[in-house]
Amino acid sequence: MTAYDVIVLAGGAAKRLGGADKPGLRVGGRALLDRVLSACADAAVTVVVGGRRATIRPVVWTREVPEGGGPLAALGAGLRLTTAERVLVLSADLPFLGRGTVDALLTAAGEPGREGALCTDPDGRDQPLVAAYRAESLRRELALIATEHGSLAGLPLRLLTAELDLARIDAGPDASFDCDTWDDIAAARARIREHGAVLDEWITSVKNELGIDLDVDTALLLDLARDAAHGVARPAAPLTTFLVGYAAARASAGAGPDEAAAAVAEAARKATDLALRWEAEVEASGGETAGAGSSGSGTADGTAGGAGRDAGGAGRDAGREGTGTP
Repeated sequence: MTAYDVIVLAGGAAKRLGGADKPGLRVGGRALLDRVLSACADAAVTVVVGGRRATIRPVVWTREVPEGGGPLAALGAGLRLTTAERVLVLSADLPFLGRGTVDALLTAAGEPGREGALCTDPDGRDQPLVAAYRAESLRRELALIATEHGSLAGLPLRLLTAELDLARIDAGPDASFDCDTWDDIAAARARIREHGAVLDEWITSVKNELGIDLDVDTALLLDLARDAAHGVARPAAPLTTFLVGYAAARASAGAGPDEAAAAVAEAARKATDLALRWEAEVEASGGETAGAGSSGSGTADGTAGGAGRDAGGAGRDAGREGTGTP
């Protein structure tokens, strides 16, 4: 992918949110601005137009002139700090923007004859702040608009998009979902907890919180947790996955993300094999030693048989989660 820059518009009064700091509002434990920045982490230059704040990665800060001058003024301020041939333009309130949408926009914007590409929402409306533009075309149109109207302050975005040859990308309902009201915030927070999405959202949030740049094979780790819980004891699942992470960290110290991911996979494979060997011993004995195999579960009354039953139940539960079955 050819290098690109990104401009994130993070200003505005957020009147429908009662003046709240919208870019800092959290969805799934992450600030809206950070969620947007995560979707374009490989940008050569990232310019955020708005008030300075802590962010998940380094950015260049600027403000529109005058402050509160609207999206075209903010876009003009950000564009002055970019140099790439293509510029991704995003609002700071897109909780579900993903890498796939970013790639689709940049690819479409690079098509011969096109001056950019933007997303359309489910109702077919253009979303000029979920878009990629050729920088030369963007500079030309902003200069023409500023000349015609005296400045860019207070002008609507449609003055820009009406004059550009733009491809339209239907990226589905989530990519262009923005948070303008408290109802939108509530809907976004509920959506990430839906079955099928919550696990990926949680893992991404944990990686960001811990500063981990690692592609985690969640299916592999869930299978390990299931096998440890079923073949050994319920508490073995979280403890084993912790030990796998620790072992992988030691094995890949000083290495890059790919080597670290490989170390996790190898440690998980070894631990899974061990858990399956434990389970095989129980099955070979006809279940007579199941209680003994689970005695490490730390039941209050020391009843091995009860611990064995708990471990079996955990295995069934973990198996459902690992396969994605509701």
